Amino acid sequence: MKTKRIPRFFGFRIYAASTAIYMMLVFPSLLIVFVQNMPKMEQISSVLSDVHPQNDSTGSLNDTTFNINPVSMSVDTLTSTLDTLDNSRIHLQRTGDNSSNESLLNEAINLYFILLAVSFLLGWAFNYPFKRYVRRKRKHKKISSGLFRFCKSFLLKAPLINTGILLITYGITNANMFFYLQQPNQFDNEFAFLIYKQFFYVSFIASIMAILFVYFWTKHRVHLKHLHFFFSEDELRKRIFREKAGKVGTRLWISSAMTTLLPLIIVIIYLYRSSTSLADMGLVFENLTAEQNQILFGQYANFPWMINAFSDIDPKDISFVNAPDKFLMFAGIYAGIFISLLYILFFVKWTTEDIVYPVKELLSNMQKTGQGDLSSFSIVRTNDEIGELTEGYNDMAQKIRDYIANISRMNEAYYRFVPRQFLEFLGKDNITDIKLGDQIQKEMSVLFTDIRSFTSLSEQMTPAENFNFINNYLGLMEPVITHHGGFIDKFIGDSIMALFPGNVEDAINAAVEMRRTLNDYNLIREAEGRQAINTGIGIHTGNLMLGVVGGIGRMEGTVISDAVNLASRLEGLTKLYGTSIIISQDTLIKLNNPTAYNYRFLDVVKVRGKKESVYIFEILDGLTDRAKELRIATRKAFGEGLDAYKSKNFQQAKIVFEKVLAQNPNDQAVQLYIERCNDNILNGIPEDWDGVEVINTK
Repeated sequence: MKTKRIPRFFGFRIYAASTAIYMMLVFPSLLIVFVQNMPKMEQISSVLSDVHPQNDSTGSLNDTTFNINPVSMSVDTLTSTLDTLDNSRIHLQRTGDNSSNESLLNEAINLYFILLAVSFLLGWAFNYPFKRYVRRKRKHKKISSGLFRFCKSFLLKAPLINTGILLITYGITNANMFFYLQQPNQFDNEFAFLIYKQFFYVSFIASIMAILFVYFWTKHRVHLKHLHFFFSEDELRKRIFREKAGKVGTRLWISSAMTTLLPLIIVIIYLYRSSTSLADMGLVFENLTAEQNQILFGQYANFPWMINAFSDIDPKDISFVNAPDKFLMFAGIYAGIFISLLYILFFVKWTTEDIVYPVKELLSNMQKTGQGDLSSFSIVRTNDEIGELTEGYNDMAQKIRDYIANISRMNEAYYRFVPRQFLEFLGKDNITDIKLGDQIQKEMSVLFTDIRSFTSLSEQMTPAENFNFINNYLGLMEPVITHHGGFIDKFIGDSIMALFPGNVEDAINAAVEMRRTLNDYNLIREAEGRQAINTGIGIHTGNLMLGVVGGIGRMEGTVISDAVNLASRLEGLTKLYGTSIIISQDTLIKLNNPTAYNYRFLDVVKVRGKKESVYIFEILDGLTDRAKELRIATRKAFGEGLDAYKSKNFQQAKIVFEKVLAQNPNDQAVQLYIERCNDNILNGIPEDWDGVEVINTK
């Protein structure tokens, strides 16, 4: 599965975007301030154009004098000029070189930029560890434990901390402006106070929008882009958020307010600030000329009743929008609308992804769980109803996983008693599908093995030691049988009955490896001062019936066939002939390549419970290397002795067998045939003797 590229951690980008939003909302207001202040400055300039100041050498305003040319002015003009100069002098004396309006605004703007630089620096310091962590993780570099602990501890707090860092700038700036608004005497006139106050409102709303923008963008990226790179899957299966659980509805309300209400307030402020009342112009409604009415009422000036309707209204309540204010008003409105569109794009995207992404992730994992993938858990990315739903799903998935794991363990336990292959042969998917009487006929190779002289061996051990010994021995043999495609039908004390549904070679290969495993096991026992053990293995191939027997209260799977009994008898013959592995002719003839094994013909026998005679063969590959070499070396002579024996030429057979015994004294089969020759020579043979030995022992 291709690993997703780790997304970058945004810090400066978010700060810069929020600052741009603030600037776009506030600077049209500043533009209005300066434009609206221009008529005042022009008025003073107009007065001063006819009045020439004379400064002393120090340039002090207190010492400024004016030369007035009374000849060029009428009495009314002169009086008005003197009043204006008097007000201007007072204004200039109060503010020094700059007006209070300009100085306080400059102070607020300068303070904002200074604090903004501090916030950017603090933001960089806080976000740098996250950037470094993500960068090193993307490049698959080692991450220090200290860096990991810091990032993991503060990741979920990053939205609030980043918001708090910028809140320093906007909070102090707006608090400083609010402080001056509580002291109107700091302003030169009511106009300056009004301008400052209106600027504060715009700045305050813009600050809220900028700060919330930082919070929601950072939170969106942390929850959707970065959570799973800082926390483990086990941790994210539950809600890791410490704050109080939220609601999707609350998030939608906030998104709606951010995209409509706050930008709308900005628009309302610009609309309010752009209007000019008649009182501000020094006009009285009753004294308006026809041209002024035409400008004020526009197309409605032709309706006298419309003009009369405004005659009783206070001039302060009658306002209009002049051309410059209209331009600036639309600049502010467009800025508000533009920011509103940006907010809509961002917040709709965030809100949609915050809802849709976790739900899609949850649905995908539910589908995987339905398909059997029990390792699929969803990340709890939110702290609302979706987070609760995801957490609930994870709890449910974990319970299902535990339940199925428990069922699987129970099935595995059942399979230790009833082999899985047994169910497959019966065409059952589960042990619960088995019912009494289920059966199937199939050709298989049956392997029986037993520990020789186990009774005497067990008498030397305590019951606990007996169980430990049996479990140790069976634990060594069971994997060998499974490895070669067989399965154990049952354990009978120290005996094993195994079935091989595939090739006959599987059973013989398993028998050979079991003998080699036993040889290695005996070396360990002898090194520990314990007695070595020996086993015999019998293999027969034939048709058998697999089925379920028992009653309603107790059932078990078993195999019923003459082949099973014969395999058991062949295992018993290994004691008589002193060999490790004996197979029947039915097994030998089904070998694809008999020459792949070293074997020799042993005898023709009738075993107990079997009317027909059986040709039996010894597999030499299960012996030790020395014993195998000796029997291979004497195999031809042993065959000649058997031919003489079956031809009733017992004297000749005895001579041949004695030569073989001289070469291999440990060949128990040769010793057996010498005893039979001696007995037949001494006592004679029955008239119906056909060379078939009847074996009545098990």
